Amino acid sequence: MKTTNSIFTDLPTTVFETMSRLPVEHGAINLGQGFPDVDGPEDVRAQASVALMTGPNQYPPMLGVPELRQAVASANKRFYGFDIDWQREVLVTSGATEAIADSLMARIEPGATKSS
Repeated sequence: MKTTNSIFTDLPTTVFETMSRLPVEHGAINLGQGFPDVDGPEDVRAQASVALMTGPNQYPPMLGVPELRQAVASANKRFYGFDIDWQREVLVTSGATEAIADSLMARIEPGATKSS
């Protein structure tokens, strides 16, 4: 039995997929999405390794790590004067595609994830 998503099935390829595919097809460097062409500084990778071995390394909370959500709210206050409640109004996603999908789903059926 084949299952499809009625909302997303007929959508065209995203700009993110297109921008990733084009450089590969043409042997170009993808400057649009920040793909690194090196592994990064060894000291940074060493610290990341230590953090993975000694700190939390599982999935974060669904809304994002509280300290990061607080920092996002604080930055919005500092730079834009917005009073944002980090507990109710800040969501951290793992990328632009997820953020766009979350935004669309929130507008398509607001409150659908609330418990009864």
